[in-house]
Amino acid sequence: MKSITSGNSPQTPAASAVEMRWIPGGSFTMGADGFYPEESPTRRVQVDGFWIDETPVTNAQFARFVDATGYITQAEIAPRPEDFPDADREQLRAGSLLFVPPGTQVRLDDVSQWWAWCIGASWRTPYGPDSDLRDLGDHPVVHIVHADAVAYAKWAGKVLPSEAEWEFAARGGQDGLAYAWGSELTPGGKVMANYWQGHFPWLNSLEDGYLRTSPVRSYPANGYGLFDMIGNVWEWTDDWYAAGEDLPFKASACCATRNPRGATEAQSIDPRGGPARMGRRVLKGGSHLCSEDYCQRFRPAARHPQAIDTSTSHIGFRCIRRSAVAL
Repeated sequence: MKSITSGNSPQTPAASAVEMRWIPGGSFTMGADGFYPEESPTRRVQVDGFWIDETPVTNAQFARFVDATGYITQAEIAPRPEDFPDADREQLRAGSLLFVPPGTQVRLDDVSQWWAWCIGASWRTPYGPDSDLRDLGDHPVVHIVHADAVAYAKWAGKVLPSEAEWEFAARGGQDGLAYAWGSELTPGGKVMANYWQGHFPWLNSLEDGYLRTSPVRSYPANGYGLFDMIGNVWEWTDDWYAAGEDLPFKASACCATRNPRGATEAQSIDPRGGPARMGRRVLKGGSHLCSEDYCQRFRPAARHPQAIDTSTSHIGFRCIRRSAVAL
């Protein structure tokens, strides 16, 4: 795959320089059967060629964007009381959701056992108000909502990928295999990505050496020369979420759907209701919190709906450019 360093055009500020890889496009089997229901049915899809960042956007790269623009992320802005009329006013302060491992085994059907609203958590203070980015410059930026990712991408002269583009890139040229590197999770006993080993969420054996995020490029690149497409952090795409059977493009035995896109914003809203009624975008790739005994989403086909206004300590992003011209 061709590689460039973007950063020398008016559309791409030099301060945002980042390695990108050319993905030539093609057809592949999108989704998976036999894992989670939202991944099926499988369907043939075709995507055009595009450039994609070799790694998730790092703290150092995001800091250059903020320094150049003065941008303030949503996690750094206090929620408005009129948007949350039933909320405790004391809790309506700037913050984000932070993973806090419990000290003992807990029920896996209650995420409040390990997720906590942390006042003062943001991309600058990823582990809470007493933390900072010291030694984390080459880690993926986190506590990013969809609008934050879009703002960075626009500044860099790029966009966020569609779900199909992201999945095609993650597969690295291998079609129909469960994992980005093959058919086994740990080939030859080797850990291939940053995910949770042990019993989630209370006991991490740290076989990969990391409790939280890891530096990008810590694990082997896939067949397209891309790092961390699986594990480390979930990544935003620009597609609205719908369950697999509700997507506007359908499975076909003969023809690949070209450059498919997701649902509408209205279709993406959680049908179970709730006070927010917020649109949800598709996340891809899993994170350092996915485990064999809880969230087996460390696979290219895996997908997750995320409210566009919600940031966490395990969500980041990477960008693409839909042009065959190396700028």
